[in-house]
Amino acid sequence: MNDRHSDMLEATRLTRAGRLTEATALLQRVLRGKTARDTTSDSFWEAATAPLEGGPHIIDAVAKTIEVANPGPSSRIVQAFGKADPSLRSTGRAEGTARPQIPGALRSFLDRVKRIGSASGIDEAVHPSPARQPDVVPDGGKFVTGFYSNLAGSRTYKLYVPGGYCGQALPLVVMLHGCTQSPDDFAAGTRMNALAEERTCLVAYPAQAASANASKCWNWFNPGHQQRGQGEPSLIAGITRQVMRDYSVDWQRVYVAGLSAGAAGAVIMGFTYPDLYAAIGAHSGLACGAASGLHSAFTAMQQGEAVAVRRPDDALDGGGYRRIVPTIVFHGDQDKKVHPRNGDQIIAQSRANLSVDLQTRVQHGRVPGGHAYSRTLHADATGRTVLEQWVIHGAGHSWSGGSPTGSYTDPRGPDATREMLRFFLEHPQPRPHGVSEAT
Repeated sequence: MNDRHSDMLEATRLTRAGRLTEATALLQRVLRGKTARDTTSDSFWEAATAPLEGGPHIIDAVAKTIEVANPGPSSRIVQAFGKADPSLRSTGRAEGTARPQIPGALRSFLDRVKRIGSASGIDEAVHPSPARQPDVVPDGGKFVTGFYSNLAGSRTYKLYVPGGYCGQALPLVVMLHGCTQSPDDFAAGTRMNALAEERTCLVAYPAQAASANASKCWNWFNPGHQQRGQGEPSLIAGITRQVMRDYSVDWQRVYVAGLSAGAAGAVIMGFTYPDLYAAIGAHSGLACGAASGLHSAFTAMQQGEAVAVRRPDDALDGGGYRRIVPTIVFHGDQDKKVHPRNGDQIIAQSRANLSVDLQTRVQHGRVPGGHAYSRTLHADATGRTVLEQWVIHGAGHSWSGGSPTGSYTDPRGPDATREMLRFFLEHPQPRPHGVSEAT
């Protein structure tokens, strides 16, 4: 398959996933004679993070998408941007909602894209094969929907229950999706449910509401969502505790992980609820307190500037449970969305809060046919790894080793899902001093 044909397929996939900014940028590069491999030289940032004109300030702006009843093969890209067509029908659109307006210049550009798609043979290639459909429910398991509400608001969530669950106490992993994603999309891309079936774990996926953030980003950059007992941390913790009430969960093995905005949220959860989460995983995320508003959020994401060390007790509500939560970090060194220095800041922030020195060693490897990586282990005097950092060389803003059935994934990287779960299960929550196993 030639590069242009491959890029058109990728643009179609991005469009159907609702990632219209990226699809537009890729199509523009195709028309300029560039390929997806040229993306590191393009300025993705201005387009991907520009706030909607006249709308709320958000971290990721995404245009509305329109589904098609019986789409023509090469018309999906144009139709997703709102191109008028008799076959379009509204799906889930409130009555009276205006169809997205497309400037005349962009309409002309999309017409050119449509002609390129037909000429390149994309008509025959864009139909998804059943084998590529997301399979988020392995045989024997269940993927159920839940709802949680408190004074801070309400959120839905999805919960994966493995087929091997028979009432025994299981580990629980809470997964926080990135901007524009959903629990189903995140489950498909990370393949966490498949691994949870293999290792017999529960997995909860809180869903960010579009009413809370137009791009469904977790609001990690807002001080009101960085404190214990407030805002989104209270909702995520509440969902975690609700699952622990409804199912048999091993309280020593409750973990939280996320991607991008979800990773920043996971780090916040580790600082604000160290009594609840035994370990955290951050993929392409930011340190706790990295931003205190929209402007500083853009600065942190673009530059990865050092943040003030935030003590665990600063985030607690008084009598405080003081503990540094073991952390595993993944980040691509070519990430243009969240600067890779942010991964360094997560590790530095945790190290600064430790009262003991850590011994560091670095390992290097390469995925066969894929990315090289550096893995840094920070161990205490007993040789136990407390912090673990993976830098994937050549990777961008995507879940390492993920499935192409989900968004923001890179199958060529080391398997972040498997490594995170391995790290998690190696780090149970320590029992409070004086509490026996029988207690």
